[in-house]
Amino acid sequence: MTEERKVLLEVENLKKYFAVKTGGFKKNYVQAVESANFKIYKGETLGLVGESGCGKTTLGRTVIRLHEPTSGKIIYDGKPIYDSEKHIAENMLPYRRKMQIIFQDPSASLDPRMTVGEIIGEAIDIHKLCPNKKDRTDRIRELLSEVGLNTEHANRFPHEFSGGQQQRVGIARALAVNPEFIVCDEPISALDVSIQSQVVNMLEDLQTEKGLTYLFIAHDISVVRHISDRIGVMYLGCMVELADSYELCSNPIHPYTKTLLSAVPLPDPVKSRARDRIILEGDIPSPINPPSGCRFHTRCPYATERCKQEMPVLKEYAPKHFAACHLLEQ
Repeated sequence: MTEERKVLLEVENLKKYFAVKTGGFKKNYVQAVESANFKIYKGETLGLVGESGCGKTTLGRTVIRLHEPTSGKIIYDGKPIYDSEKHIAENMLPYRRKMQIIFQDPSASLDPRMTVGEIIGEAIDIHKLCPNKKDRTDRIRELLSEVGLNTEHANRFPHEFSGGQQQRVGIARALAVNPEFIVCDEPISALDVSIQSQVVNMLEDLQTEKGLTYLFIAHDISVVRHISDRIGVMYLGCMVELADSYELCSNPIHPYTKTLLSAVPLPDPVKSRARDRIILEGDIPSPINPPSGCRFHTRCPYATERCKQEMPVLKEYAPKHFAACHLLEQ
């Protein structure tokens, strides 16, 4: 990729809190995303990894405004689609064509009362993309073919498909409106290992053919490393490291990223036994009452007094390599 890459999506100080009932008169919030800052360039894949509950899915849904942000700014293709300071209430319908999502659980995201043709055709109808019934039918058949399904599958219901086939239907639905940007919310985590590689390869092929841009969310850093141009690491709602895929996996600089990479299985048993495994102590703090300062300090073996009091800011410590850690400033 060249230096003159076009920024397709930019996020500035994005926060997403969910109100929760705790009894009494006090109102508490789940601080799911805290001050996220990043850019996604046109045509690239930005991977997002982290433990369960760290806010990856919430961040993905918030940037396309399936969840309304609590505060911050979201800029798509140079135009703000959300700005808490200016209270923008942008009509999102034109952007729904440009931004789509592939959900994690296909069986839960497909309406069991609708046929596959109706599921895929719903977005086509909403955006009035096909003027007549024949064009609509041809478009649905074309989409099914693109994701590796047969045209007669359009008349079947979701329960008649395997998990891998259901996810292909979900991908076809996302492609129905010719989007530019797709949030892939753990699209392979519910699938068998043998099917995962097929879906990942298909997503890569579709990206090449259509010039798509992805935000790829997953637990498995090995898969993210394979498909992503850059990788962001999240911990308890905060982005703690962001770098090119190869750079982050070969030279991690944040203690949490080092821990994640040390847990990745190695195919060579000799190398696997020889390397040091980093095991974190303690439990992940509650996002309702997160620790002060750096949110990782309660489990970090290198934490200092400053880490307990001051929230670190994501800074560039090497070319295109960002991290949020006070230890790196010493």
